[in-house]
Amino acid sequence: MTNMKKVFVGLSGGVDSSVSAALLKRDGYDVTGVFIKAWYPDFLTCTWKEDRRDAMRVCAVLDIPFLTIDLEKEYKKEVIDYMIREYAEGRTPNPDVMCNKAIKFGGFFKKAMALGADYVATGHYARVVEARQDLDDERSVIYKMLEAKDDNKDQTYFLWTLTQKELSHTLFPVGDMPKSKVRELAEEFGLPTATKKDSQGLCFLGKVDLKDFLGHYFKEEHGDVIDDETGEVVGTHNGAWFYTVGERRGFVTFAETPDEKPYYIIAKDVKKNTLTVSHKTSVDAPLMPTREIRITNANWISGSAPLRKKISARTRYRQELVNCKVGQDADGYFVEFDTDQSVVSAGQSIVFYHQGECLGGAVVE
Repeated sequence: MTNMKKVFVGLSGGVDSSVSAALLKRDGYDVTGVFIKAWYPDFLTCTWKEDRRDAMRVCAVLDIPFLTIDLEKEYKKEVIDYMIREYAEGRTPNPDVMCNKAIKFGGFFKKAMALGADYVATGHYARVVEARQDLDDERSVIYKMLEAKDDNKDQTYFLWTLTQKELSHTLFPVGDMPKSKVRELAEEFGLPTATKKDSQGLCFLGKVDLKDFLGHYFKEEHGDVIDDETGEVVGTHNGAWFYTVGERRGFVTFAETPDEKPYYIIAKDVKKNTLTVSHKTSVDAPLMPTREIRITNANWISGSAPLRKKISARTRYRQELVNCKVGQDADGYFVEFDTDQSVVSAGQSIVFYHQGECLGGAVVE
């Protein structure tokens, strides 16, 4: 039986989204390829035209309609302006999370639904499954987001803002297979993106030098590098907003010997324009260890928080999961870890899991 559900596939010009479109076409969906045009600064090499051309070629091979959706204004406001604002306040943003929330599952999702799509699909490595839950003796469908089968490619960390509304209309066709299989299928389908290298770096903009990028928005301003143990000034830097906690490069120290132990940034103060550093490393022991952090802007994919349950979390992409519990008081949500953790920068995402399911996430406060 032919499935003629209408799907708008976000085509980036890469192999993952191309194979996603091909699989859906093969399975009988009414597929339309969509290229999202984002904002590009005039100081970066523009690659969107080449990517759009690749997306058009994929649609030609698959014999499916092609559309371009212009989300330049939304991308500039919701992703770039947000990122710059967060760095200016001394926080560490996650633009890829915001890109998924505001652009791929924001502007694109809304446009697709308005044009009559039943689903949107992307090349993300994640899975959506339907489950049943009992609500006051009534059985109701709930959508869960599971980690991808390929652990090395799983992207649920960047998708924690999705809700039941988006997941009920979202397909992730490559989430059930390893990357190697995706490449094989691209060859089998005869897709022009089969051998194209994976994109890396910032969502839509690609690989950019972050300090160079921020340098177009912030002026360099020399400040002190302070040793956490002695309180002494041990070096200089070009502006606290250019750095993140955990970094060991980019600032200058007054080292007396070439083999002096490296310093790691453990805190920054953008108002005083100072960096606080330590010789300790996360290998020796957690930097500024803590077992509790406050979180804000939480999103629980099922609709309810997993309060006081034994779950796991990560605060960086591909970081090993650590055991924790989520609590709530008058000031909001907080997270208690089973073991000492290095303090993470405010603004970073913390994402929660249980037995392969992404439960949701929040922003470190």
